[in-house]
Amino acid sequence: MNGAVRRRRIVILGAAGRDFHNFNVVWRDDPGVEVVAFTAAQIPDIAGRRYPPSLAGRLYPEGIPILDESRLEEICRESGVDEVVFAYSDVTHEHVMHLASRALAAGADFSLLGPKRTMLPSKLPVIAITAVRTGCGKSVIARWLSRRLSQRGLRVAVLRHPMPYGDLAAAAVQRFATLADVDAANATAEEREEYEPHLALGHVVFAGVDYARILQLAEQEADVIVWDGGNNDFSFLVPDLSVTLADALRPGQVAKYHPGEAVARMADVLVINKVNDAAPGDVETVRKELQAVNARAPIVLAASEVQLENADSVRGKRVLVIEDGPTITHGGAPYGAGYVAAKAAGAAEIVDPRERADPEIRKVFDAYPHIGTVLPAVGYGEKQLEALRRTINGSSAEVVISATPLDLARIARIDKPLVRARYEFAEAGEPTLASFVDAFIARRFPGRR
Repeated sequence: MNGAVRRRRIVILGAAGRDFHNFNVVWRDDPGVEVVAFTAAQIPDIAGRRYPPSLAGRLYPEGIPILDESRLEEICRESGVDEVVFAYSDVTHEHVMHLASRALAAGADFSLLGPKRTMLPSKLPVIAITAVRTGCGKSVIARWLSRRLSQRGLRVAVLRHPMPYGDLAAAAVQRFATLADVDAANATAEEREEYEPHLALGHVVFAGVDYARILQLAEQEADVIVWDGGNNDFSFLVPDLSVTLADALRPGQVAKYHPGEAVARMADVLVINKVNDAAPGDVETVRKELQAVNARAPIVLAASEVQLENADSVRGKRVLVIEDGPTITHGGAPYGAGYVAAKAAGAAEIVDPRERADPEIRKVFDAYPHIGTVLPAVGYGEKQLEALRRTINGSSAEVVISATPLDLARIARIDKPLVRARYEFAEAGEPTLASFVDAFIARRFPGRR
């Protein structure tokens, strides 16, 4: 024995986002801890790779393996794991505890990291947009918020929740000001869904893997930061104003998903979105759910109004509907804006994409059997994007409605007429979200009107 203290061995359960951030902030330079592996879930083609040495730091000259979550017990047994840390989002509380049971049965502790250890402080004011579930409309409100701040003469930096699905080392710190920047980064469809709408408004988007460095870069060219959250995760930054959304179309979910319930409990302002399409009873149910977990926060009602380009081209036609990918897959929604728009425009038929789906796309439907007669805009890699294109072009539809926020025609050759559908934020009662945002601006930026 040389007297050396054995490092505490940890496995981080992740999905290429929160897991990397927690490691960077808490354990990267901790000589008393050895992270023996990340595991992968939700996102295809992540397992089998490595978190690179350039990001892992001096204690990990070989980097850190990323292994499939299904191997958890094997990893714990072979590596003598002391602690399993859960670090991804938009899963049921039951899902988290099943993983906890597997970790405990393997002899390890099970833990979650909270805001105090993982949120980064900024020298700029931060407004965080989060939600209790994927697909509540965070990005729509983040765009509205960024526009409102810009109209007050403030320089806005949008920090987007990470989606580093490609070369992790190359994606350590990313800045997107133009579509050319997005193209140069070989961004996936899922990344484009989040970045392109902000760029269209003239706002710079920052993303990547190392958020301490990302934040430093953003602070150099902004007056205020908007955190555009991913899934139902809480912010990576300490927020000065925290706005959390719930979906009026999905009652009964506020307190059933992790970390969405925690996010609702932390909020300064709660928003019930999509009230224009929801039954009044469902809106009231969601209101009561929110009040039960956070009685101090005011509740705002909001509408997500669908805008369809060239609605006349849809009327009486067979229509294939493409929806925002994460909302329809792990977000659990059977359909979204495109389906609503197709029905409102008088489509003769909503074509079921499963009839002629590419085998790669059939895997998505198999993994998420709740999906209705819509096609999620998946495209985590070239193979999946090409499968999406083949599915679209091989369908019997006469017209395609694309409700994904990205410009699908820019990255996939579609040989059918394509009409875009978009959600836009609208106030739906008192108090308004604008009143809270304007009060925040007045406090932090006196004289700005």
